[in-house]
Amino acid sequence: MTFADAKQRFSARVADYIRYRPGYPSEMIALLRAECGLRPGHVIADIGSGTGFLSELFLKNGNRVYGVEPNEGMRQAGEEYLAAYDGFSSIEGSAEATTLDDASIDFVTAGQAFHWFQEDAARQEFRRILKRDGWMVVAWNDRQMDTPFASAYEDILVRYGTDYKKVREAYPEAETMQQFFAGGNVSQRSLRNEQTFDLEGLIGRVRSSSYAPLEGHENYVPMMAALEELFRSNQQDGRVRMEYSTHVYYGRLGASG
Repeated sequence: MTFADAKQRFSARVADYIRYRPGYPSEMIALLRAECGLRPGHVIADIGSGTGFLSELFLKNGNRVYGVEPNEGMRQAGEEYLAAYDGFSSIEGSAEATTLDDASIDFVTAGQAFHWFQEDAARQEFRRILKRDGWMVVAWNDRQMDTPFASAYEDILVRYGTDYKKVREAYPEAETMQQFFAGGNVSQRSLRNEQTFDLEGLIGRVRSSSYAPLEGHENYVPMMAALEELFRSNQQDGRVRMEYSTHVYYGRLGASG
């Protein structure tokens, strides 16, 4: 599922996104080395690269990374965040039109932005830019729901988020990924990930999300009040913990679809 304004939904949220969104566990690189033969010489196209969290994993591995991002604010933030890495190139483009050369990429990667892609057009574009034996990797952080804190946090998002249910339903599932790989061989692994927050961090984590009401919206003040109460009820030594599973799908795109 995609939304017409997907490329602009995060324009007002860049600062909070950089400070409070989870990154990706370093174990993901070890997984791709073992399963896909990833090595430093491979060229990566990170699609919907945003502020650069996923790109940084590959840059630390010694890869050349092209970060393709359509949102100007997110792209500029990624350029600043990754300025120390000579191997990073920032590209104004999208999943459906990357501007990259034919058969020039060893790995196409996509992180949390995957659910905004127009899947058919993106798959066609990825086939175009990938080398013959190139790999597709999709990863995203999925909040765990099995603690009282996590359950109450979810209830706040459902109650006060502007379109949380719509966005949540668009997150890819195993069947969606099988369809996207279009008959190619796709494997899946899940890795542990977590964040800890003080109250400011918890509020920033919510504000970084596209479905969080902005200041001035009727739901903003009651949502912030609910978050403060949630924090007070669950904090230990002034912190709360948010746990994730980082789902990683990897394989080669099939010829069909």
